[in-house]
Formats: sequence, structure tokens, C-alpha cells
Amino acid sequence: MKHDQLIALDAIVATGTFRGAADRLHKSQSAISHSIRQLEAELELDLFSRDAYRPVLTPAGEVFYREASRVLRQMQGLRTTAAQLRAREEPELTLAVSATLDLDPLLPALAETGRRHPVTHLRLRMEMMGGPIARLMEGQADIALASLEGVPLNDVEAEPVAEVTIRPVASPGLGLPTGSRALAASEMQSHVQVVAAGTGGATHDQSRDLLPGGLKWTVSDLAAKKKVILAGLGWGGLPDHMTEAERRSGALLPLTVEGFPPRRTVIFKMRRRDRAVGVVADELWNRLGQPSPPAADTGPERQRR
Repeated sequence: MKHDQLIALDAIVATGTFRGAADRLHKSQSAISHSIRQLEAELELDLFSRDAYRPVLTPAGEVFYREASRVLRQMQGLRTTAAQLRAREEPELTLAVSATLDLDPLLPALAETGRRHPVTHLRLRMEMMGGPIARLMEGQADIALASLEGVPLNDVEAEPVAEVTIRPVASPGLGLPTGSRALAASEMQSHVQVVAAGTGGATHDQSRDLLPGGLKWTVSDLAAKKKVILAGLGWGGLPDHMTEAERRSGALLPLTVEGFPPRRTVIFKMRRRDRAVGVVADELWNRLGQPSPPAADTGPERQRR
């Protein structure tokens, strides 16, 4: 029994076909089939029933697969442990962060990491829609901060760290009806909806809260989106932390649009299970989502004590 055979078995179950496993492992389909045949011959068991179009685990195959999955996880854990034992500080550490996330709570963790590891170049990439998970899975980021939409959870470790609320807003200059009643989608179709382009590419393309049949303008980022909306040229969803001051002053009005309620999204920190975790990346991972230490009290009351 070989480790590669167990990996092939796992890939077949994960993708549902021998062809899918071959594509995932960058091998030929015949090589995958041969590997599984050899494993079945050694075990003297049929792991798959091949009567249907797609391979289905036999009852014995299901039991064996459960144990094989446990072994694969243990093997990955051993590799990670070995990598950590020989690891030194990474020369560069990249975070791919959803542009909807408020960076203020993130800055103390970055500051402390930078202070403790000044040689490591911290790179912060602000991404839209599926961009963070695309950068993580492409190997262009060590840690991603984003929602779980489109995330291959079997391949990624994820823990919640923050929440973001996105609500539709508009400038009073757009001339939308005021009041508490919900605006119908048909009323909004004649007004431009401003949307930000995703950065995930074709593989991780995402789109959310798009008004069907309406006018649209596309901008590159949330800062541009906010400026266009403030100018009264359209409406759209923005994170609450970006519009708090403008909503208080009346420069932006929260909208109640049928089918477009404020959307609350949980943001997760994510890293790939199949990649060794560096020293600096592991420290930053553990800091993300932790409450910031209270600021030192240096005011007059402290000085008098």
C-alpha cells in the first residue's frame, strides 16, 4: 500500500470520477485507474462499484476510505510538523483580504507581527468578491480573510474572525422616494446600480445582490464605488463601516429595497491544509481575530496615582 494510492482514492471520492481525480492530481486517467487496481488487488477488496456511470464506493470501500482519510490527515500533519521544525522566518508573507472588511481591527495584529519579525515583508492585498480565495488557492497568498462562499472546505482551514454588514445606500441627490416604505425592484431599475468588479477570475467569479434588468455601472474598488454613489450618480451596497459618518450626516441614505436587505457576512481567516505553515504566518494566524490589548493609561488620573 502506497501513499500515492490513498491520495488517488481520496481524489476520486472528492471529484466523483477517475477523470476528475486525474485532473486534480495532474496525472493521466489510466495512471489513476492502474493505481486503484493495484490497491484493490493488494487488499483483495473491491473499493469501487463500477456498474454505474460514476464510480461508487462499495460498503467495504466506504469503511476503508474513512480510515484512509484519517491516515492522510495524519500524514499531512506530520509534514506540517516537520516543516515547522525546520522553518525559519519567511522573507515574505501575503494576506489576501476582502475589501469589505474594516482594516482597523486588523492593524494591531499586523503591527505586532511586523515589530517581532522586521525582516519579513508583509504584503496586504485587498481583493473583491472571490479574489481572496482565488489568491489563496493559487498559492499567491498565505492567509485569506473572506467569506466562505466558493471555498473548498476540504482543502482549507477556516475560523471566524469578524462580521461585515453591507446595506444599500444612495445620495439624496439621486432623487429616490424618501420614507420608510420598501422600494420595489421595478422602481430601482431606472436608477444606476453601482457594482465593484470581482478579482477572483473565471474560476472564483462571484456576483451578489445584482438587480435583474437594471442599469449598472462597474467600478474597480469600493472607494470608487462610494465616490460615485456620493456624487448622486447611482446606488449600491457598501459596508457599514465605510458609510457610518455619511449616514449620520445625511450625505448617504440607507435604502430599503425589496429583495435586497442588509446582508450580514461572517469573515473567516483561511489557510490551505496542504501547505507548510511558516513561523511568521503561524504567529499572525493566531493573532487574527483576537481582541486588541487595552491601551496603556497615561492620562492625568494615572499620573496622579
